[in-house]
Amino acid sequence: MLALDHLVITATTLEEGAAFAEQTLGVKLEQGGQHVRMGTHNQLLSLGGEYLEVLAVDTNLTKPPHPRWFRLDDCAGPPCLSNWVARVDDLATALGVSPPGTGDPMSFARSTLRWQMAVPVDGRLPFDDAFPALMEWDGTAHPVQSLPDRGLRLERLEIAHPEAAALSAALAGLIDDPRIVLVSAAAKAMRAVIHTPHGRRTLE
Repeated sequence: MLALDHLVITATTLEEGAAFAEQTLGVKLEQGGQHVRMGTHNQLLSLGGEYLEVLAVDTNLTKPPHPRWFRLDDCAGPPCLSNWVARVDDLATALGVSPPGTGDPMSFARSTLRWQMAVPVDGRLPFDDAFPALMEWDGTAHPVQSLPDRGLRLERLEIAHPEAAALSAALAGLIDDPRIVLVSAAAKAMRAVIHTPHGRRTLE
């Protein structure tokens, strides 16, 4: 029912986030755009079938009357891999079998892209953001189609959490991707091992 769509790096500024990703992966990101409803903007990088998104508050946009997605209202410290996003064919059905607090559907548009995303009322996803944000693309347009392929591929997404067993149970039957590995740890953390033209690199 769920398929990995993209990974999210959050940062206090888009410039800092892009510099972090480019230094780690050795590949320049592509310009994305603005999300007016959330007051954010992004840059993107193809991972083949998925993509990497660097996301930050856009101070040129009006602050929304609701919390921004991915806890960007509280973003502080260095950029980090903070979230993963899964796409679904039917967002309403997926929300019906997801943990409480996964969010309510909101509609978005940027350029030729149209999608719905489940946004938590407080911006916080279940399991300290270790549960994926859920989205449904409207139509066939997808960011990967317009991003140049730089030869990057996701090899492993490790999600660590103190309640790894409960998170695994929440995801059971929803997603089957051998690259996604859940591990028990004292605190939530995410690590993505990515094959690049410069060898294997790790984002965290």
